[in-house]
Amino acid sequence: MNTAETLPYLSSAVLDRLAISTPEIVDEIERQIVGQRRGEVWCAPKAAVWPGDDRYFMATLGVATVPPVLATKSLVVNPRNAARGLATLNSLITLLDAETGLPLALVDGNWVTAKRTAGLSAVAARRMARHDASSVAFIGCGVQARGHLEAFADLFPLHEIRAFGRGKSNRDALCDMARSRGLEAIPCDTARAAVEGADMVVSTVTLVPEPEPFLDANWLKPGSFAAITDLALPWLPETMRRFDRIVVDDLEQEKQMPKPMVDPTLVAGDLTGLVCGDFVGRQSPGEATAFVFRGMAVGDLAVAGLAYMRAQAVGVVGA
Repeated sequence: MNTAETLPYLSSAVLDRLAISTPEIVDEIERQIVGQRRGEVWCAPKAAVWPGDDRYFMATLGVATVPPVLATKSLVVNPRNAARGLATLNSLITLLDAETGLPLALVDGNWVTAKRTAGLSAVAARRMARHDASSVAFIGCGVQARGHLEAFADLFPLHEIRAFGRGKSNRDALCDMARSRGLEAIPCDTARAAVEGADMVVSTVTLVPEPEPFLDANWLKPGSFAAITDLALPWLPETMRRFDRIVVDDLEQEKQMPKPMVDPTLVAGDLTGLVCGDFVGRQSPGEATAFVFRGMAVGDLAVAGLAYMRAQAVGVVGA
């Protein structure tokens, strides 16, 4: 039995050594999404607090039957951290035994957030993007962009990335990462130059301070897919009708939010419906599709639970 004195902490370095692959992460997220439909997984809507001083606080809560864990994530975004030499986003996941409530482990929330966000996008992309997609445009080049590059490069026959972001160092780092995987990397001076002609677009624009809309969906080519992790705030709302199909992560969660990410009349359904086959993600090669999401507790639950079970299996934590 773990106690406060012996509770294991799975750091990003430990989690990297577990060598969990993108397909494993995507498969586990899909399995837990199906578990929600079957009544085997329970998640609360994401809770968020905006105190009005550029900070952003968020929490998720999810419970699984297999593995029997309860995962809670607490997250703080503060742009003032940059002046302190700290990451803008920091978070922690606590895992409890879902039967007894006893503590199991603490998990690096930044690692899980990056993996689950890209994993959720990949779950949607499996069904909404063209299977022959070979180029991806990144709008925003930070941690989330790097996570998406890793995931999409594992799942699609990528040859090229385009990168546009406010920070040159992040853009250059993303391009270097792409080149290390044998991809052509093109730094772009405008968002339009990055988006036009790309098979896929990933927008991960920082939400604090709240961005002014600057992305025009009309720049998209037919057949493209967009993974939009930033609440669609950087996208011009009047252009979202360009998409033939938009899917959000959780319809019930959206109903409880003060402001919808996109016009609800444009939404075809949510990720659970997509995974469970309630509707198709793409009906023809020329459709432009988008997955717009806030983040689902089931993603944090799936990735943290998978990491804990792998750590148990290799002896990093006790059984």
